[in-house]
Amino acid sequence: MALPTANSDRGLHTPTLDSESSTLLHTVSEHGGYVYVSMAARAAAGDVRAAEAAREMAWEQLHSGPWHSVLPVWRDAYAMACLHVAKLHFAAGEFTDALKALDMGLLMGGPLFKSDLHSAVNKVSAKARDARVLVPEERGPNSDRRLVRDDFKATEMLGVLPPKSLSCKMVVKRSGLSLEGFLTEYFLPGSPVILTDCMAHWPARTKWNDMDYLIRVAGDRTVPVEVGKNYLYPEWKQELITFSQFLERIRANDSSSGAPTYLAQHSLFDQINELRGDICIPDYCCAGGGELRSLNAWFGPAGTVTPLHHDPHHNVFAQVVGKKYVRLYHASLSEELYPYTETMLCNSSQVDLDNIDEKEFPEVQDLEFLDCILEEGDMLYIPPKWWHYVRSLTISMSVSFWWSADESSAMS
Repeated sequence: MALPTANSDRGLHTPTLDSESSTLLHTVSEHGGYVYVSMAARAAAGDVRAAEAAREMAWEQLHSGPWHSVLPVWRDAYAMACLHVAKLHFAAGEFTDALKALDMGLLMGGPLFKSDLHSAVNKVSAKARDARVLVPEERGPNSDRRLVRDDFKATEMLGVLPPKSLSCKMVVKRSGLSLEGFLTEYFLPGSPVILTDCMAHWPARTKWNDMDYLIRVAGDRTVPVEVGKNYLYPEWKQELITFSQFLERIRANDSSSGAPTYLAQHSLFDQINELRGDICIPDYCCAGGGELRSLNAWFGPAGTVTPLHHDPHHNVFAQVVGKKYVRLYHASLSEELYPYTETMLCNSSQVDLDNIDEKEFPEVQDLEFLDCILEEGDMLYIPPKWWHYVRSLTISMSVSFWWSADESSAMS
């Protein structure tokens, strides 16, 4: 790597790092991280190898046991090391490497340096865009840069659905439903509903189907993806790739190889501010007087499946690009859906709806369910503990809004 220059104009401004470093390093030393403290001090002085060594030490601490047992100080220490690495790469004009270090700090680091990481991302991203040599792409006259085209066949989509799909009760659709109507008719009774005509004002409705837009605002960013049929299969794994690589994979539809790549349940909008600005929190998430718990992205190719499971919170699932099939079973049917006994998977069913073993799971075939096909612009309300299975029928981009509710407030 080239040596960093002394030109301050090329540096990253990190006010929190500058003001909080000594306090954090003192805390790290109290937890036995003397070598890390030494490396971090050398990194701050411009030692590239020391910066990488400090990051590796913090990384090892993050993986020393279950995630919930990791001391918060080591998450902040990891973010600090990522900032040092990024500053040195940036000063050397190595913007891609700097951006990757910053993303890793956002993905794995603690909250202390979040503001520094985000402001640094903005500056590095701008420099990277300015420095990128744009080579005109050879495209035919009918070149289509949309992720989801209009030439898919509905019959092919429906042919891959689980048995009995769309033959039972359909989830009701409501257009222009007021917040009061949602609260009294669906939220309080705990009933699913599809809310239509609620997303027309979202920039994401048009922007996210544009490959060039997504590459421009997020292409160089590093994101975690899942590779494999779904998280219940032993071949399933996780990878870190750039968003551009992810887009190319889903556009090539890797599901045909049996190993689709899925950006699933990721807090993408906490990481990439430009994409966060393309969506809005639905007013329905105010129902019950609660608060938003998580805001996650679900981007993947046709054929991507989230197996039958339930979640603890209220959920508005917004279908931004493409189409999805969703099947729902009432929360009271948990025993008949054979949940796993392991603690980590107790909210997931052992039943594979795509290939039901009738001998092992005899009760499933006769259970009532609701289902639907979510079109672009639809929002599906899923009450807590309702079991649901989701399959992408096309390339799909969805957003889930989880919120908790003050039930006593909702009933008053």
